[in-house]
Amino acid sequence: MPLSEYEQRVLDEMEQSLASEDPRLATHLGGDPQRSTIRYVVAILGTLLGIGLLVVGVATSVVVVGVIGFVVMFASVALALAWPKPRDGATARQGGAEPSGRKKGDGTSRRRSVRQRFEERWDKRQSEH
Repeated sequence: MPLSEYEQRVLDEMEQSLASEDPRLATHLGGDPQRSTIRYVVAILGTLLGIGLLVVGVATSVVVVGVIGFVVMFASVALALAWPKPRDGATARQGGAEPSGRKKGDGTSRRRSVRQRFEERWDKRQSEH
């Protein structure tokens, strides 16, 4: 069932609001579904190939083939679980800074917990309104 004009307009406004408040999340949620599907298909095929090599390596007692199979399998699973990289220079739109206002690479962002960063963002947004 298609959306009414009002519902579509509200949805567009919510989308724009999300993009302006948290560009990284908007980029992640607005990812290319075809690209994700291809990545998962490649990861599944790689995992199956790795399992096959691992079984062949064990069956023939050739350790090198088994190790290669394990490495291929591990890399495929890592590919499937990897966080997608931002497209179209999403970090450039943020001015090279993290959402909390700290510059990348200064090391302080890694020491803070996720909860602390969310609290800082919340306080910042509350002070703006």
